[in-house]
Amino acid sequence: MNFRLIKKDAKTRARAALFKTAHGDVVTPVFMPVGTQGSVKAISPQDLNDIGAEIILGNTYHLYLRPGAKVVYKAGGLQKFNSWHKPILTDSGGFQIFSLNELNKITPDGFAFRSHLDGSEHFFSPETVIDIQRDLGSDIMMVLDECVSYPAEYSYVRESIRLTIDWAEKSLKSFQEIPARHGFSQTIFAIVQGSVYAECRRDCTLALRDLDFPGYAIGGLSVGEPKQAMYEMTDIVTELLPENKPRYLMGVGKPEDLLEGIQHGIDMFDCILPTRNGRNGQAFTADGPINIKNNQNKEAFEPLDKECTCMTCRHFSRAYLRHLYMAKELLVLKLLSYHNLFFYIALVKRARKAILQDRFLEFKKEFLARYTNNQG
Repeated sequence: MNFRLIKKDAKTRARAALFKTAHGDVVTPVFMPVGTQGSVKAISPQDLNDIGAEIILGNTYHLYLRPGAKVVYKAGGLQKFNSWHKPILTDSGGFQIFSLNELNKITPDGFAFRSHLDGSEHFFSPETVIDIQRDLGSDIMMVLDECVSYPAEYSYVRESIRLTIDWAEKSLKSFQEIPARHGFSQTIFAIVQGSVYAECRRDCTLALRDLDFPGYAIGGLSVGEPKQAMYEMTDIVTELLPENKPRYLMGVGKPEDLLEGIQHGIDMFDCILPTRNGRNGQAFTADGPINIKNNQNKEAFEPLDKECTCMTCRHFSRAYLRHLYMAKELLVLKLLSYHNLFFYIALVKRARKAILQDRFLEFKKEFLARYTNNQG
């Protein structure tokens, strides 16, 4: 991966960078909309382009089960299959196996699990997950790892990171041995685990750093632990990761979490909150989140966010959006999801601008003073 650090904030670890992929450049910090099954729910590829998305996320577990990695391979890879012609990152599926399958079994060689769709039996090894992602043709693939639940005993986490490190080494070897299948290069990221134990996080980070991956992710956070613990673990890991490689905080989070992560040196984020919460009637605004279902919006003829320039805010009022939601009209799912993604992507772009101007802390303070003061 061609990663270039452009500017470091003078007072924090926040940084602005750029990395190149076969399907285009990505400037960081960046928020990646989640397209688990090859589609960002209720949002078209054209919408994503209009919103300003630069890279989206897909999921190996879900795409393997449906429609099947070989179907995507025959289509020419994910970009041709879903008509999103910019970069795509695919998660390995380890978290989905952990969260969706009560009957999964962890072995030294991988995960045995049952499909949440039909109960059929499957097995993911570090090697098979790389093979699947070669078929999918994502620009960035993730190694197979174990995401432990919270809370977890120290002894279990200690054994788990040994497994994660071993699987990462096997994944890297497999990545080097299995050639790309779609005529363009792919890259691979390792995933740092360790729950909320500082020693485990440090040991896992150092071991994975020694393997010299092109990029690194931080997994196993935002799974129920206190926010302060999430921030502390992020800080421990980013302090040890190489500066010349991208850093990805997986599955995080709320707007305030993105800014905190950026302050600790994170480059990449993904989260289902903008689209999931949008489909459930919540919109993120500069004055904090609002619930469109509230009766106070029945005759509110102003936009969701008066300062927002997205398509939803330029054309539709809160009253209309509430009407659509109460009438169960499908259009509202798109309009609220569109706005929320626009809000998130605009937020990280504003953070990048502040980093380039050496005023990230001021920007963060100003944003949070308004955003958190008006919540509730």
